[in-house]
Amino acid sequence: MRREDRTLEELGRIHQAVITLGGYNVTINLEVLVMMWIVFVALIAFGLAAGAKRSLIPGPFQIMGELIVRQLYGLTEEALGKQLAKTYAPMICALFLFLLLSNWLGIIPMLEEPTKDLNIPLGLGILGFVIAHYAGIRAKGFKTYFKAYFEPVFFLMPLNLVGEMAKIVSISFRLFGNIMGGSIIILVVSHLTYSLVLPPFLNAFFGLFVGTIQAFVFTMLTVVYISVQVK
Repeated sequence: MRREDRTLEELGRIHQAVITLGGYNVTINLEVLVMMWIVFVALIAFGLAAGAKRSLIPGPFQIMGELIVRQLYGLTEEALGKQLAKTYAPMICALFLFLLLSNWLGIIPMLEEPTKDLNIPLGLGILGFVIAHYAGIRAKGFKTYFKAYFEPVFFLMPLNLVGEMAKIVSISFRLFGNIMGGSIIILVVSHLTYSLVLPPFLNAFFGLFVGTIQAFVFTMLTVVYISVQVK
């Protein structure tokens, strides 16, 4: 079998478990599930290490944790205000850290990014959408919130609905496309060069640089969507 054929097979190989519930088949991607739990365990370990021995002379984990939380809390406060930042900043920090570590996971040999499976970005996009509209209803009241869909004129309501739903597609497919595209490029180039020349640099670029940028963009867009709804 040619090397190119093996590359295509590797791209399409998915380890799945099919569970039958109520007459319906539920398909679970086992690789994504395992990678997600690796991310969860790593985040829990990082949180415990950062908060275990807090002191005026912080250790490296405490410094990193405080830096991330302070920066994200400040950005959330600028967008939502002090009161709402207290409510939503912890979620924003957790979202960023999860995406960051998920995007970095592919750098480690034998591991893959959970975010290159569309279900993860799409699920997080829907979650952000629901939270944003829930925040809007709480901030404005349902009547004012619902009235906004008929502005500036009532017959534009379908376009306003499509515009809101498009946010889910936009934020989810942007993350998925960048992470999946980077994985495909690294895989193909690795096979063509026998993993000797470009792959280490591509891993650093797509894993660290692009992965960090996409995690930050996804997180900030979620903050913006919440801000638009509450103001």
